[in-house]
Amino acid sequence: MEVLVTGGAGFIGSNIVDGLIEKGHKTIVVDNMSTGKKENLNEEAEFYQLDIRAQELEKVFEENEISHIIHHAAQIDVQHSIKDPLFDAQNNILGTINVLEIAKNYEVDKIIYASSAAVYGEPDYLPVDEDHPIKAMSPYGITKYTPEHYIKMYSELYNLKYTIFRYSNVYGPRQDPKGEGGVVSIFVDKMLAEERPVIFGDGQQTRDFIHVYDIVKANLLALDKGDNILINISTESRDSVNDLIDYLNEILPYNLEAINEEARKGDILHSSLANGKAKELLGWTPDYDLRAGLEQTVEYYSK
Repeated sequence: MEVLVTGGAGFIGSNIVDGLIEKGHKTIVVDNMSTGKKENLNEEAEFYQLDIRAQELEKVFEENEISHIIHHAAQIDVQHSIKDPLFDAQNNILGTINVLEIAKNYEVDKIIYASSAAVYGEPDYLPVDEDHPIKAMSPYGITKYTPEHYIKMYSELYNLKYTIFRYSNVYGPRQDPKGEGGVVSIFVDKMLAEERPVIFGDGQQTRDFIHVYDIVKANLLALDKGDNILINISTESRDSVNDLIDYLNEILPYNLEAINEEARKGDILHSSLANGKAKELLGWTPDYDLRAGLEQTVEYYSK
């Protein structure tokens, strides 16, 4: 099996690349390095520094016999999507269409696509299952949802199999606390430096935090399972941002009180995704609860 990972020098993508290589798959990485990092690249992967929107992407398929694509290259910053929705759409929608067009031309067997919990918007009920109404509250949510339709259309027209994942809030090793960093990496980075973390809002907002290694596990299973389905990948739990600070204060050797600032536009108040479909159709279960995942993540960043 030859697998192309777009965004394979990024946080989630590079962890998936490591998992693929460990399983013995030939792995090709495409990343424009706008947010990816050279130190994340597995030396056993074949690397192309390319933008997924570029026509030169075709040479990757010419030079390899790619059977599967794991598509993680994207603009992932909600606030940046609000400031520059055109850039967001060019990357997330047009970039995905370019990947699909080339995949069609080279008769790729399957694409695994990383969507997001952001497509659901403010939930009508919790936990949010895959049938929940789509009510994206940001351009990012819209541009992660739109490619789902394109992928399903390409599947119907060209027999391209797919698995679409909607991830909850991913954290873990290699998440960049700068730039588009998630709240866990930002807090860990601050608190290891003995600086007070900043909470936007009162900290009562809840999230479904999932460790990146559990995301890797789901992607590896989807290589030969879960064809033509859409699945949430989550812990189906709810932890508040205040809980997160409390856990980190228990793990770290000091007690730092958070600074509260005004809540940001486009941020969802409460989120938790149902994961029953992933368990049933993929045979997947999460290995990390938040406390165990934070201990592993703090250990990584401490080094």
